[in-house]
Amino acid sequence: MRFFVVCPGGLEVPLAQELASIAQRPDCKALGAWVIDPTPTSPTGGVGLAAPLSAAMALNLHSRIASRVLLQMVDAQYRQEEDLYKLASGLAWEEWFSSKQTLRVDVTAHRSPLKSLNFATLKIKDAIVDRLRDVTGDRPSIDTAFPDVRVQAHLTATHVTIYLDTSGEALFKRGWRDEKGDAPLKENLAAGILAITGWKPSQTLFDPMCGSGTFLVEAAQIALAIPPGAIRSGMYGDDAKPSRLAYRPLVTSAHGFGFQRLKPFNEASEQKRWVALKEAAQAEMIEKRKQFPDSGSLGISGSDINERLVAMFKGNWQRAQLPGLPVTRQVDALASKPPADAKDGVMLLNPPYGERLVIKGGRGQDRTAGDAERDSYEDVEEPEDRFAYNLETGRQSAKRSSRESLKKLQSEEEQDPKFVEFLRQFGQHLKDTFGGWNVFVLTADMALPGQLRIKESKRTPLFNGPLECRLFKFEMHQKRDATADLK
Repeated sequence: MRFFVVCPGGLEVPLAQELASIAQRPDCKALGAWVIDPTPTSPTGGVGLAAPLSAAMALNLHSRIASRVLLQMVDAQYRQEEDLYKLASGLAWEEWFSSKQTLRVDVTAHRSPLKSLNFATLKIKDAIVDRLRDVTGDRPSIDTAFPDVRVQAHLTATHVTIYLDTSGEALFKRGWRDEKGDAPLKENLAAGILAITGWKPSQTLFDPMCGSGTFLVEAAQIALAIPPGAIRSGMYGDDAKPSRLAYRPLVTSAHGFGFQRLKPFNEASEQKRWVALKEAAQAEMIEKRKQFPDSGSLGISGSDINERLVAMFKGNWQRAQLPGLPVTRQVDALASKPPADAKDGVMLLNPPYGERLVIKGGRGQDRTAGDAERDSYEDVEEPEDRFAYNLETGRQSAKRSSRESLKKLQSEEEQDPKFVEFLRQFGQHLKDTFGGWNVFVLTADMALPGQLRIKESKRTPLFNGPLECRLFKFEMHQKRDATADLK
């Protein structure tokens, strides 16, 4: 079978590395041969591979970077909308799902000659519905919000590829996020950034503006070998209950994955493989928990000036099935210090993008520039031209929309001297306090290194939704001991 694993723009290389790692797992090798496409040299929005049908279960369970796992149904040439109808109606959809299930169809395009993407979507939807009605005598209903089955098509200038979505809800929805909290950073982007930093569970990790803790929760789950799909797969059973600090999770085991609603995956042989994959993951988790018995042993910590977000982080940590409570403090980033006994480590943060933030804390105090209550990227509207970009799949270029958003953010920043001064102070604080550390900052502000007054050693282009960002790496040098120089 052919798959296309979708990821946020800029994460194709770490995704390819992750897919290779998943394919080498003994339980995944047992499924059959995997052949991963060459790593893309330019942004493609994902990575393709050939693997057994069962690989869809392993990918949805284990991939931290993927947004969706798409199963290819057909790839063929087309010239007009009627060609799309013929191709889609010729597929045996009845072998994959029934007319009693609800359906959603999405189409993205790049350089397509068709004038209306909506009409192309309609033709593919009609083809599927007509096929099931002709074969079964009944037609499925359309549900754009919570469909049982999702079909995705991608148009190029000459070819159309039609996929079945085996993920259902996007994979960044792990099931531990507080749904009432701001969500500026998707979980799979956080995991991909962790991969880019080269951080290992043996290293100290610190986020001085941790917000609701996305980076830190993802890192802790990596250290403890907790699959990103653990909650959605039902691996915790009744134990995966929201904590008293958390709200109802967005996605639970009741939602599961898209493949669980497709006929071939419900056959006894595939069900047996699914159980085996989860049992192997459970065994690995048990072994890792012996290595890291409590949160203090993980070497993962954070701080934030916002009391409400610190409480939210604690709730997310507990619902993510991590031990105890996270090592965290409510403190301004300008007063943050390296964790005890940590002479060097990795700092990773996603600061606010230039807006002046004033929030009432639990003690009635105003919170300003250092506050991590930042605007959600998901508040940035999708461009009307869907040929330019599709937020669900990431298959299109977001340069136009992201640049407009970036200009807006940068103009706001130019009008906020207090935030500029905060960045200058924070840069000096890094130099004074975090010598020997590697500091990684995700931002949409390309001028950030100059505002921190620190020269970056590396910058990696990334997309967070429609926003074009950079992951800056700063190597903080140890300060020389002046007294030692006098000896």
